Amino acid sequence: MSSTTIFGIAAAIVFSMGLYGVVVVPDLLRKLIALNVMGSSVFLVFVVVAGRAGAPDPVPHAMVLTGIVVTVGGTGLAIALLRRRMSDGGPAHLPEDDLDES
Repeated sequence: MSSTTIFGIAAAIVFSMGLYGVVVVPDLLRKLIALNVMGSSVFLVFVVVAGRAGAPDPVPHAMVLTGIVVTVGGTGLAIALLRRRMSDGGPAHLPEDDLDES
């Protein structure tokens, strides 16, 4: 089994773990963390694709670096919005989750 296959399988497993967290967990902060885990697995796929050819392709690596910067900015914004929601007395989970429990 080649290293690209191992990394591809690892990326699929990490993506499915993040997807499980997004679908199942009601807490918004944990959903945000699960989305970041999913994004990290996509970055891993880009690096695997970039290294498949004989010489590494710099374009996917540049896309990963750009994606990391965008992810950090988006995560910071999401955390700020979540903190604002909690400081205003709102719950840390979505209101429709309350309907599912009753």
